[in-house]
Amino acid sequence: MEKRDSLDFGHYYYIYNRGNNSCYVFFETESYNYFLRLYAKYINPIADTYAWCLLKNHFHLMLRIKDKHEIKEAELTYSTLEKPKIIDASKQFSHLFNAYTQGINKRYKRTGNLFETPFERKRVTNEKYFQNLIH
Repeated sequence: MEKRDSLDFGHYYYIYNRGNNSCYVFFETESYNYFLRLYAKYINPIADTYAWCLLKNHFHLMLRIKDKHEIKEAELTYSTLEKPKIIDASKQFSHLFNAYTQGINKRYKRTGNLFETPFERKRVTNEKYFQNLIH
Protein backbone atom coordinates (compact mmCIF):
# COMPACT_ATOMS: atom_id res chain seq x y z
CA MET A 1 0.00 0.00 0.00
CA GLU A 2 1.34 3.40 -1.00
CA LYS A 3 2.12 5.75 1.89
CA ARG A 4 0.50 9.16 1.62
CA ASP A 5 2.28 12.36 2.58
CA SER A 6 1.18 13.66 5.96
CA LEU A 7 -0.37 17.12 6.11
CA ASP A 8 2.20 19.08 8.09
CA PHE A 9 1.73 22.48 9.67
CA GLY A 10 3.00 25.44 7.67
CA HIS A 11 3.17 23.67 4.29
CA TYR A 12 1.33 24.12 1.01
CA TYR A 13 -0.64 21.25 -0.53
CA TYR A 14 -2.52 20.35 -3.65
CA ILE A 15 -5.41 18.15 -2.54
CA TYR A 16 -7.79 16.39 -4.87
CA ASN A 17 -10.22 13.53 -4.99
CA ARG A 18 -12.97 12.11 -7.15
CA GLY A 19 -16.14 10.17 -6.74
CA ASN A 20 -15.90 6.48 -5.99
CA ASN A 21 -15.81 4.68 -9.36
CA SER A 22 -15.74 8.17 -10.94
CA CYS A 23 -19.40 8.75 -9.96
CA TYR A 24 -20.76 12.24 -9.44
CA VAL A 25 -20.12 13.86 -6.07
CA PHE A 26 -21.99 17.09 -6.85
CA PHE A 27 -25.52 16.78 -8.17
CA GLU A 28 -26.99 20.27 -8.16
CA THR A 29 -26.12 23.79 -7.07
CA GLU A 30 -27.11 23.05 -3.47
CA SER A 31 -24.66 20.14 -3.21
CA TYR A 32 -21.78 22.45 -4.22
CA ASN A 33 -22.96 24.99 -1.64
CA TYR A 34 -23.30 22.29 1.03
CA PHE A 35 -19.73 21.13 0.38
CA LEU A 36 -18.45 24.71 0.68
CA ARG A 37 -20.34 25.28 3.94
CA LEU A 38 -18.81 22.11 5.40
CA TYR A 39 -15.41 23.15 4.02
CA ALA A 40 -15.71 26.45 5.90
CA LYS A 41 -16.64 24.58 9.07
CA TYR A 42 -13.90 21.92 9.02
CA ILE A 43 -11.05 23.27 6.87
CA ASN A 44 -11.02 27.06 7.17
CA PRO A 45 -9.93 26.90 10.84
CA ILE A 46 -6.82 24.85 9.94
CA ALA A 47 -5.92 26.04 6.44
CA ASP A 48 -5.69 29.05 4.15
CA THR A 49 -7.26 28.26 0.78
CA TYR A 50 -5.71 29.78 -2.34
CA ALA A 51 -7.76 28.10 -5.05
CA TRP A 52 -10.45 25.49 -5.45
CA CYS A 53 -12.33 23.89 -8.30
CA LEU A 54 -15.41 21.74 -7.81
CA LEU A 55 -16.45 19.65 -10.80
CA LYS A 56 -19.28 17.12 -11.09
CA ASN A 57 -17.19 14.06 -10.23
CA HIS A 58 -14.07 15.50 -8.57
CA PHE A 59 -12.50 18.52 -6.91
CA HIS A 60 -9.13 20.29 -6.60
CA LEU A 61 -7.88 22.38 -3.67
CA MET A 62 -4.76 24.49 -3.28
CA LEU A 63 -4.10 25.39 0.33
CA ARG A 64 -1.65 25.95 3.13
CA ILE A 65 -2.03 24.17 6.45
CA LYS A 66 -1.67 26.86 9.09
CA ASP A 67 1.13 26.77 11.64
CA LYS A 68 0.01 25.43 15.02
CA HIS A 69 0.12 28.87 16.63
CA GLU A 70 -2.21 30.23 13.91
CA ILE A 71 -4.97 27.71 14.67
CA LYS A 72 -7.54 28.80 17.21
CA GLU A 73 -8.83 25.67 18.94
CA ALA A 74 -12.12 27.40 19.70
CA GLU A 75 -12.85 27.54 15.96
CA LEU A 76 -12.31 23.81 15.43
CA THR A 77 -15.40 21.71 14.99
CA TYR A 78 -14.38 18.29 16.17
CA SER A 79 -14.66 16.21 19.27
CA THR A 80 -11.82 14.33 20.82
CA LEU A 81 -11.20 12.72 24.13
CA GLU A 82 -7.49 13.43 23.85
CA LYS A 83 -6.09 15.81 26.42
CA PRO A 84 -4.66 18.07 25.24
CA LYS A 85 -6.63 18.12 22.00
CA ILE A 86 -4.59 16.97 19.03
CA ILE A 87 -5.00 19.04 15.89
CA ASP A 88 -4.71 16.78 12.86
CA ALA A 89 -5.34 18.27 9.40
CA SER A 90 -5.97 14.83 7.85
CA LYS A 91 -8.69 14.18 10.41
CA GLN A 92 -10.30 17.51 9.60
CA PHE A 93 -10.50 16.45 5.94
CA SER A 94 -11.91 13.11 7.03
CA HIS A 95 -14.60 14.94 9.02
CA LEU A 96 -15.42 17.06 5.96
CA PHE A 97 -15.72 14.10 3.59
CA ASN A 98 -17.70 12.00 6.08
CA ALA A 99 -20.14 14.81 6.86
CA TYR A 100 -20.64 15.57 3.16
CA THR A 101 -21.13 11.91 2.28
CA GLN A 102 -23.67 11.42 5.05
CA GLY A 103 -25.64 14.47 3.91
CA ILE A 104 -25.62 13.44 0.25
CA ASN A 105 -26.50 9.84 1.08
CA LYS A 106 -29.47 10.99 3.13
CA ARG A 107 -30.69 13.52 0.57
CA TYR A 108 -30.41 11.16 -2.42
CA LYS A 109 -31.34 7.97 -0.56
CA ARG A 110 -28.04 6.29 -1.36
CA THR A 111 -25.56 4.30 0.70
CA GLY A 112 -21.83 3.70 0.80
CA ASN A 113 -18.72 5.67 -0.02
CA LEU A 114 -19.01 8.76 -2.13
CA PHE A 115 -15.29 9.57 -2.47
CA GLU A 116 -12.30 7.42 -3.27
CA THR A 117 -10.12 6.84 -0.24
CA PRO A 118 -7.68 8.01 0.78
CA PHE A 119 -7.82 11.49 -0.70
CA GLU A 120 -4.80 12.51 -2.77
CA ARG A 121 -2.39 15.14 -1.55
CA LYS A 122 0.86 16.53 -2.90
CA ARG A 123 3.13 18.91 -1.05
CA VAL A 124 3.87 22.03 -3.04
CA THR A 125 7.59 22.60 -2.70
CA ASN A 126 8.36 25.36 -5.19
CA GLU A 127 6.87 28.59 -6.44
CA LYS A 128 6.56 27.45 -10.07
CA TYR A 129 4.39 24.46 -9.06
CA PHE A 130 2.32 26.78 -6.84
CA GLN A 131 1.79 29.18 -9.76
CA ASN A 132 0.84 26.34 -12.12
CA LEU A 133 -1.73 25.04 -9.67
CA ILE A 134 -3.29 28.47 -9.23
CA HIS A 135 -3.36 29.02 -12.98
